[in-house]
Amino acid sequence: MLYLLLLPLMAAFVVRALPDRWRLPGFIGTLCTVFAGTLAICFHPVSLSLPGICGLGLSFHADGFRGLYAVLCAFMWLVTGLLTPEYFRHDRQLPRYLFFNLVTLAATLGVFYADDLFSTLVCFEVMSLASYVWVIQEEEPQAMRAGQTYLAVAVIGGLTTLMGLFLLWKNLGTLRYDELQAAAVAFAGPRSTISWASWLTLFGFAAKAGLFPIHIWLPKAHPVAPAPASAILSGMLTKTGVLGMAVVALRINHGNVDFANALLVLGAVTMFLGAVLGLFSVNLKRTLACSSVSQIGFIVCGLSLTLLLGHHGTIAAYGTVLHMVNHSLCKLCLFLCAGTVFMNLEELDLNKIRGFGKGKPLLHIVFLAGALSIACIPPLGAGFNSKSLLHEGILEYMEVLEEAGSGAWGWYKAFEILFLISGGLTVAYMTKLYICLFREEGPASGKPSGRKYATRLSAAALILSCAALPLLGLFGRELMSPLAARSMSFFGPEEKEIFYFTWENLKGALISIGIGAAVYLVVVRCFLMRRENGRKVYVNRWPAWLDLEEAVYRPVLKWLPILLGKADAFVMGIPDSKAVTRWIPHGIGRITVFVMRLPESFAVLRAVPAGITAVSRFVCEIPERLASLMHRSLFRKAKPKKQVPVGNAFTYRLGCFLNRCTSLLNRTVWRGRPLRQDFEYVLARRRQEAAEEQERIMSSVSYGFLLMLIGIVIVVVVLLAHRT
Repeated sequence: MLYLLLLPLMAAFVVRALPDRWRLPGFIGTLCTVFAGTLAICFHPVSLSLPGICGLGLSFHADGFRGLYAVLCAFMWLVTGLLTPEYFRHDRQLPRYLFFNLVTLAATLGVFYADDLFSTLVCFEVMSLASYVWVIQEEEPQAMRAGQTYLAVAVIGGLTTLMGLFLLWKNLGTLRYDELQAAAVAFAGPRSTISWASWLTLFGFAAKAGLFPIHIWLPKAHPVAPAPASAILSGMLTKTGVLGMAVVALRINHGNVDFANALLVLGAVTMFLGAVLGLFSVNLKRTLACSSVSQIGFIVCGLSLTLLLGHHGTIAAYGTVLHMVNHSLCKLCLFLCAGTVFMNLEELDLNKIRGFGKGKPLLHIVFLAGALSIACIPPLGAGFNSKSLLHEGILEYMEVLEEAGSGAWGWYKAFEILFLISGGLTVAYMTKLYICLFREEGPASGKPSGRKYATRLSAAALILSCAALPLLGLFGRELMSPLAARSMSFFGPEEKEIFYFTWENLKGALISIGIGAAVYLVVVRCFLMRRENGRKVYVNRWPAWLDLEEAVYRPVLKWLPILLGKADAFVMGIPDSKAVTRWIPHGIGRITVFVMRLPESFAVLRAVPAGITAVSRFVCEIPERLASLMHRSLFRKAKPKKQVPVGNAFTYRLGCFLNRCTSLLNRTVWRGRPLRQDFEYVLARRRQEAAEEQERIMSSVSYGFLLMLIGIVIVVVVLLAHRT
């Protein structure tokens, strides 16, 4: 296992150093080797312990659910790797992408193989920071801004999870998966202590999974990231967050109904909100990203139902595991189709890609396989098998409550209705994408091209991405049930025989399909389209101001340091503050006594201030020097094309005025030595350099250090509050 985890990491450096002609073959060869390795240890479970690493040591184990998802992880990396040569054929930053792709693969395998929460967090943070480069790969302003969001969520989420692990370690005495449940049951302290620690630990994992209200990075990062990276971000990296959430929920909060209900509410909001955002979107990849948010909501709801049902939650647990697998394969398939569209048109707007799929049977079949599965259309839609089990889990828990005489079953009936409506919205936006690409006439329909729309390698990637979906849909009992049964040792409930094509399951699917058809015909065709120049076009009617990131999170991050500074100044200005009045004079007095005892020589008097200045400057410049080093190496940007700088109205008018003054002086005072300077150009250039410098500062690694400091402040405040 150690070699399997280190292979992608070592290959990352080798691939980056290889010549251009050998770089991609080396990359794909590494992915093939890793896939073979995960298959080998999946059937022969092994363990690995690395004591002393990072203090507590790292431990890994491959069996059941973790071995299954490691194989799926390596498979997705391999398939997206086959699309990489064509997708990045003109990208000058391909070596950087390949390097961080392999680093992220190593870290993601570490997350799935981890055997304790500390090892999970270490690999989780490496994975998050390495995948940040995927988001900013294009280096466009929109990509850099999405990278800021991704980095902020990753850093703050990771630090919050670390704080939760501190509390869990203190109260439970262990972080190992197989010991957590027994330690949580034996804990004699107040249950609220474990609940607080659980929610803090859950925060970072939920952020990566895309759970509301920290789902903001998904709709922003996917449209700007390369399509192969988007497929992995959506299909695999979100599942690392679900894995952490499953450990916190099922192993630490077993039997905690309040925790399960709170998680169910968050999952329900995520499920519905993601579907609504996907319905309104007019960008192909953004629609798929919002769909990922919604499907994560379905998965979290299944996780909550598993926790509520306890040992009787086998159906809900089966549905959770299988919907994770189905969603990973569906998004692999759909994002590769989106990548194929973008490779040919360099557009993702639905109005500009309409009709592109006409006359392309391979793309048509692959997209249809993914769309049927994510929309849960039986029998070819593999998602029907998993989502119907989640629906059956809701009905089972309602029956338990009715038998117990609890009046709370009505709330779960409302949740069931929301579940079916969200499934209908999924049908509606996938129908919208399908008809747009393959049925409607538009600027991309019948567009001539000088080459085939996909090379043989890309076509192989498309075929592999969808090959399993129809089989999983048709043969649920033969193929999907064994996969779920293999995972029950991790999720808790016992194995049992599952029936997929029952009348209750089919009825739920038919209700969602009917809702989806009505929403498409009434909402999409009438409200989300308008007529322009004699034809209908798609419009995004979602209010621009209704953006959680822009309306809440960014203003908070902008004003939080200022408010903290004001609060600190206020406290320091209080004369009766005993801590301030006692320790500051005491410290100054100690320093004064030390300096007064130094020998009275010119060398000492000169060396002491110089040494203090040098040490202070060195400490203050560490973040910037580290950021500069990383920018010159790993984050080195491609050389931009020379462009004529463009100023604004102020620089234009001031430049024109100075040019006239210079012309007048050249004809009179400076006639002998005229000044040849275009001040309009100079001022525009200075303005552009200032804007680039500001953007460079905001998008640099220093921004990450600022977020880290904010996170540390939050950690200290919460720990002090918990202490008191």
